[in-house]
Amino acid sequence: MANVTLPWPPPLQVELTVIGAVKVAVILVGAVVIGRVIRKLIIRKSKETSLKWIINQDTADILFRMFVLGGAIWALYVLGIMSYSIGPTTLGNIAFAAGFFYFTYLIARKSRDYMIEGSGGEPGPDVVIRAKLFYYVLITIAFFMALSFAGVSAQLSALLAAAGITGIILGFSAQTVVSNFISGVFMYFDKPLQIGDAVKVGDAGGVVEDIRIFSTRIRSWDGTLIRIPNEKLFNSNIVNLMRHSVRRVDIQVGIAYSADADRAVEIIKKVLDDMPLVLAEPEPAVYISELSDSAVVISVRAWAPSEKWFDVRTRIVFDVKKALDEAGIEIPFPQRVNWFANELRVKVEKTKEE
Repeated sequence: MANVTLPWPPPLQVELTVIGAVKVAVILVGAVVIGRVIRKLIIRKSKETSLKWIINQDTADILFRMFVLGGAIWALYVLGIMSYSIGPTTLGNIAFAAGFFYFTYLIARKSRDYMIEGSGGEPGPDVVIRAKLFYYVLITIAFFMALSFAGVSAQLSALLAAAGITGIILGFSAQTVVSNFISGVFMYFDKPLQIGDAVKVGDAGGVVEDIRIFSTRIRSWDGTLIRIPNEKLFNSNIVNLMRHSVRRVDIQVGIAYSADADRAVEIIKKVLDDMPLVLAEPEPAVYISELSDSAVVISVRAWAPSEKWFDVRTRIVFDVKKALDEAGIEIPFPQRVNWFANELRVKVEKTKEE
């Protein structure tokens, strides 16, 4: 008996009859017409509704594409092309799965953009991170659902096992990226800082310019850009200078031992009372805190709005110095008095010219 080799995959045979051609034409034309009608209705409705974040031209375009693609897949089913077998599944299942994933991707992308734009004004980092998390979660779910629709659910466990092994390998090579991503997610829920906050992170300090999934960017006090990985940021002590509406100004002033300390305290209190940005509540505190080697140290504590803290501090230092000078109260230089056990003798040598 002669060996017969069957072609694999089997050849695709399509028998197109007049009735079949008419059905295909009706399906395609009907899908396009219905899609256009729905698209026009949604665009017209978008001008009358307040839900423009969902009823708009983008939504109309997505639905139009969905009808056209659905009509094309239906027409291919009528032609018998979609029943063509590819391994354990058919071409129809693969086409449906691809279409499902494509439209889910469009919906996820538009939803992400709507969440960011719908926040109003400049979106905060929590809005951006929430939108991105929703996008990635929806895409991941759609991917595995598309695999199921494609008819490869029996091979899904093997695929997940392979993905797990691959994930372990990639995890060792990209563990820093993964840890930065996870730290970014944790920071979203913890919210230790926001864009525009003045912060200190270790030796770095400045204003937060951007918070991303993997890193945070800070504009330092001298204008340079500092990029801090989220893993390092999450594990560091973050000092947020703008989280509360008020912040305390701490200054120490030294006066001479011969000066009148009570009068100096009263002068400094008057300076604080005359400054409009110094808050009356909590009340400023001025008191003698230390008797140092060269001066009597007066501590000054005053509360000011956080966004004006630096201006208030520099103004207090200037006005206190000026007021003490006008009152004749000395702010002494460091002084040292040296005592010698034996009397010092100075020997003066005359030069030849003398």
